[in-house]
Amino acid sequence: MFQQKFLNDFQPAIFQTLKGYNKERFLSDLFAGIIVGVVALPLAIAFGIASGVTPERGMITAIVAGFTVSFLGGSNVQISGPTGALVVIVVGIVHQFGVEGLAIATVLAGIMLIAMGVLKLGNVIKFIPYPIVAGFTAGIALNIFTQQIRDFFGLQFLQTPSAMFERWAAYSENFGSEVERTPPSAFLERLALIFESFHTISWLATAIGVASIVVIYLTPKITKRIPGSFIAIIVITPIVYFMRYYWGVEGIETIGDRFEISTQLPKITSVGITLESIRILLPSAFTIAMLCAIQSLLTATVADGVIGYKHNSNMELVAQGTANIISPFFGGIPSTGAIARTLANVNNGGRTPVAGMVHAVFLLLIFLFFGGLTRHIPMACLAGILIVIAINMSEWRMFLPLMKQSKTSFMVLLTTFLLTLIVNLTVAVGIGMLIAVISFLKRMSETTQVSVTCDKIDLSKEAEYCSSNLENEVLRLPKGVEVYEIEGPLFFGAANKFDDVMRGWLKGLNIKPNVRIIRMRKVPFIDSTGIKNLETLCRNSKKDKIYVILSGVNNDVRASLEKSEVPSIVGEENICANIHLAVNRAVELNEEILKK
Repeated sequence: MFQQKFLNDFQPAIFQTLKGYNKERFLSDLFAGIIVGVVALPLAIAFGIASGVTPERGMITAIVAGFTVSFLGGSNVQISGPTGALVVIVVGIVHQFGVEGLAIATVLAGIMLIAMGVLKLGNVIKFIPYPIVAGFTAGIALNIFTQQIRDFFGLQFLQTPSAMFERWAAYSENFGSEVERTPPSAFLERLALIFESFHTISWLATAIGVASIVVIYLTPKITKRIPGSFIAIIVITPIVYFMRYYWGVEGIETIGDRFEISTQLPKITSVGITLESIRILLPSAFTIAMLCAIQSLLTATVADGVIGYKHNSNMELVAQGTANIISPFFGGIPSTGAIARTLANVNNGGRTPVAGMVHAVFLLLIFLFFGGLTRHIPMACLAGILIVIAINMSEWRMFLPLMKQSKTSFMVLLTTFLLTLIVNLTVAVGIGMLIAVISFLKRMSETTQVSVTCDKIDLSKEAEYCSSNLENEVLRLPKGVEVYEIEGPLFFGAANKFDDVMRGWLKGLNIKPNVRIIRMRKVPFIDSTGIKNLETLCRNSKKDKIYVILSGVNNDVRASLEKSEVPSIVGEENICANIHLAVNRAVELNEEILKK
C-alpha cells in the first residue's frame, strides 16, 4: 500500500501523458520542441558567458538539464536550463571558488532539491510572498543589466581588480584554475568600475548592441513564432563577419576572441566533494537550491494556468535536483525552470514532456554540427539580448502598484531588492521573509478581537441563531455570569490581547463573578501560547472558585485542547456546543453557588 502510494506521488508526468499518445500529438510536440530549441540556443550561450563560464557549458546545461527534467519532471511542459535568475549567483561562485567549486555547489544543490521533493515541500515553497519574489527578481535583473554594460558599450576595464577580488581569486585556487580576471561580482564595485572606464567606449560595439535590441523588439511585429534573440544573432553575426574579414574593420569582439569553442561531446569528469568543500560551499548550494525550487515551481504553476493541467510539484523538485546532480559531471552549470522557454513550448503546441526532450536533442545536434559557428557571434549582440532579458524579468512595473497597495509589501520588496544587490540573495530572501512574517503576525493579531458581556446576549445579529421567535434571540445573563467572546485566531500574537482585555475588565469590577463563559465559535485555530494562556485563566479561576465554560469550540480547536489540561481543569461537562447550552449550564452553576 505504501509502495503504491509512493509510486503515485512520485511518478514522472511522461508516464501519464504517453497513454494514448499518437502521431498528431508527436508532430505537435516535435514542432514545439524545435521552436523551443531555437529559443534556447542564444539564451544558453548568453547565460553561459554571463555566468562567468564558457558558452558550451551553457549549451551542455540546456541539453542535459532540458532532457532530464522533461523525462523525470512532474510538469508536462516545463523546459529547464540555465536562466537569468541564476546568473548572479553562479558568477559569484565562479569568481570566489572557481568552476570546480561551482560543480560541487551545484551537486549539493541538486541533493537538497531531491530532499525537498521527497519531504513533499513543493507546496510549502509556493508560500513565499510575491513582494519577495519580485524584489530579488528585480535585483537579479539589475545585476545582469550592469554585467552587460561592459560588452554592450565595448568598454575596456583597465583598472586592476580590487583587493577583495584578489582575495577571492587566491582563495579559489583550492577549487579550480579557471578563474579569470573578469569584472568584479560585487554590484557597487562593478558600478564604480563602469563609470571609471566609460571613456573607453567603442561606438561600433554600441551600434551593434543597439541594433540587436532593435531587431529583438521589431521581430514580434513580423513573426511571433521565432524569437527576436535568434533573429538578432542571425542578422547581426553575418554583418559583423563581413566587416571583420572582408572590410578589415577591427575592434569588434566576438565569442571566439574570448573563448575557445569545443564542439566535441563532453567527457564525464569527477566532482571532488570533500567535507571541507561541503562546509564552505553549503550556503551557496542552499541559495541555488532555493532559487531553483522557487523559479521552477512558479514557472510550472504559470504553465498550468495556460494548459489547464496541475503539475506534481514534489516530482518536479526531484527532477530539477537530478538534473543539477548530473549536469556538473558533463561540465554544466546550475539549471532551473525557464519561464520564457516553457511558455514558448506551450504557445507552439507542446503538451507533453516529449517536446522538452526534442528541444534537448535539437540543441545537441546544433552543438555537434554547427557549434563552431558560434565563435563569430559578437559579444555586443549577446549583451543586447541579455539586456532585453533583464528588462523583461525586472518587473519594475510592479514597484509603484505595490507601494500604493501596501507600505509593508513595498518595504519587503524594496528591502529584498536592495539586499540582493548589495549583499546576496540568501540574506535578501531571509530578511524579506522575516519582515513579511512579522507583518503578517501583526495583521493577524489585529484581527483578533475580545468583547465582554455581563447582562444579555443579543442573538438577532448572529445569523446562525436568528429565528422568528424574538424571545429566543435575546439571552438574559443572571448576575454573576460574564461572557467573553473571542473573534479570530488565538495564537501567540493575539493570546496576550485576550489576557490584557480580561485583566483590564476585572480591574473595573468590585464583585467577583461566579461563572465565566468563553465563546470560541469564531476562533479558527489555537496555538500553544493560546492554550497556555487559557490554561492559566482556567487555573486562576478555579483557585478563585469561579467556573469556566467554553462555548462553540470547533473540532480543530477541540482537538488541540484535548491534548492540553484545559478539559480536566474546567470539566468535560463545561465544554458546550453552543451559547444556548453554555448559558443554561451557567445558570445551573450560578444557582448552585447562590444556594451555598
